[in-house]
Amino acid sequence: MILGDRTGETVPGIYEAIWRELSGIKPALVVGVGDSIQGLDDATAENEWIGFEHLLYPFRAIPFYTAAGNHDVWSEASAKLFEKHTGHPLHYGFDKGLAHFTVLDDSRTDELQPEEMEFLEQDLKAHQSQPVKFIVSHRPSWLLNAMLGNPAFPLQKLAEEYGVRYVIAGHLHEMMRASIDGVDYILAPSAGGRLRASAKYEDGWFYGYIVATVKGAEVTMEVRELPAPNGQGRVTSISAWGVAGLTGAK
Repeated sequence: MILGDRTGETVPGIYEAIWRELSGIKPALVVGVGDSIQGLDDATAENEWIGFEHLLYPFRAIPFYTAAGNHDVWSEASAKLFEKHTGHPLHYGFDKGLAHFTVLDDSRTDELQPEEMEFLEQDLKAHQSQPVKFIVSHRPSWLLNAMLGNPAFPLQKLAEEYGVRYVIAGHLHEMMRASIDGVDYILAPSAGGRLRASAKYEDGWFYGYIVATVKGAEVTMEVRELPAPNGQGRVTSISAWGVAGLTGAK
């Protein structure tokens, strides 16, 4: 399962509703794109993380891996709290079955810094035998290139070289997808952060999550909207989404 942002002008109850749905599905793991706490204040961050841990306690049997969002990490002190309370470093990789996930840190910059790109290449090289690979970060540093269909930027070149099929981020609270030479770039829908712009479902503004099913080397993805009162419970294939929202493709 893939979760978008919880915070960023948080709408109360949405994140909890999504986790209740997920617990019924019994996923093998949940991957978040960050912004787990509202943060931005060193004085209150620890209490916020304690509250977040309390929120997830009923679902503790489900492994949870998350990227660091800009609301999670903004200072050295907040970086230490992220590592303490999530149990993960700022960047890391892990395997689940035949899938490998590389989680990158762009919490304090809009672009992936050279050290992140170096870590990414090292991690992908060390796990190149895994047939399914995901790259996860909070900010979509790739967004403009993906929207323009540009195949010449460094992240795309690494993805092609090592067979990465999915690059996932959040930050904008909007569902979006672009595909370049077999690599899908995906923005996860909001998991509680305020909806912006038109706030229309067809434009990618809704509360929901993505179900990713890995069978062998094949991956299918469903985009699921929360049911009433937080949505209409609509379900679509990932291929139904493009850079301008819902395309109607199957």
